[in-house]
Amino acid sequence: MPQKLFFLCVRLVAIAGALMCAAQAGAQAKPQYQYFRTGSTKDVAVTTRAGFALMGGGKDLDEAFRWMCERAGGGDFLVLRASGDDDYNPYIQPLCKLNSVATLILPNREAAMDPFVAQTIAHAEAIFIAGGDQANYIRFWTGTPVQAGINAAIRRGVPVGGTSAGLAVLGEWAYSAEGDKPDDPNLDAKTALMDPMGPRVTLVHGFLEIPVLKGMITDSHFAKRDRMGRLLAFVAHIQTAALADPIHGLGIEERAAVLLEADGHGMVVGHGSAYMVEAVGPPKTLERGKPLPGSAFRVQKVEAGKTLGLSHWDGNAQAYVLAVRDGGVSRIPEGGSIY
Repeated sequence: MPQKLFFLCVRLVAIAGALMCAAQAGAQAKPQYQYFRTGSTKDVAVTTRAGFALMGGGKDLDEAFRWMCERAGGGDFLVLRASGDDDYNPYIQPLCKLNSVATLILPNREAAMDPFVAQTIAHAEAIFIAGGDQANYIRFWTGTPVQAGINAAIRRGVPVGGTSAGLAVLGEWAYSAEGDKPDDPNLDAKTALMDPMGPRVTLVHGFLEIPVLKGMITDSHFAKRDRMGRLLAFVAHIQTAALADPIHGLGIEERAAVLLEADGHGMVVGHGSAYMVEAVGPPKTLERGKPLPGSAFRVQKVEAGKTLGLSHWDGNAQAYVLAVRDGGVSRIPEGGSIY
């Protein structure tokens, strides 16, 4: 081979190698997140009003989203999720007068650490956490700018909401679902009550810092999926394991929402009820592998259109008492529905 041709081949190989390395570097640098935005591409500075939309799951509730939008002051509405797509964008945009609606999908911790993500959350005037799997929210977002950014938004008075898994992570305590199994994805009431300290009852503390939800744990799809018993188990577990101040549970039915002011006063809207629960008497001693001992819980059922107050744990409610025995829940006096 002539010398010039040899050196030309060497150079071509080097260029090809450099191009391959550049392509690989570009692939590695590709953002882990997905971002979809409708409306204006420019951010606006507006005044927001604090508030919290706690949605029980199922079909989305227009009234709850309009309530959040009104508090967003015409700014930028941001949907956060760990999976799924941007189907909330075309749903929310016609409901509200907003500068923009965007969806940010964060499927891993690498995505949650991206500077773009922190900047996007910091410029949002409303934040909504979609349904899905709350285990992903806890695993992927804890200790990242996502968690810090949502809490900073709460402090600056941005309205925040969540549905289903998004509702589950709003309380001071949250059922993380990290003990769920692929063939048994939903923790049922019987399992929780028969072993409230067991590996399936995975509870985390302080993911979000919403003052009016301090000392509370929330649950969704409430009556439809018969989750009363598991919420009672959660309350008992927290009071025993954490030696916490009195813990309250808030269960919300599908297609219903609790719309809360910053002072803890609010209203139930939609097509179902909310259930405020608290233990009667001192915390029970719980042991792993054993059922919740005989216990009593006070329930306040607040129907759609009625008001409630979380600061004093009262409301325009139907009040009754539930008893837990041998892994089952019954109403006192016996015979009535637990819902």
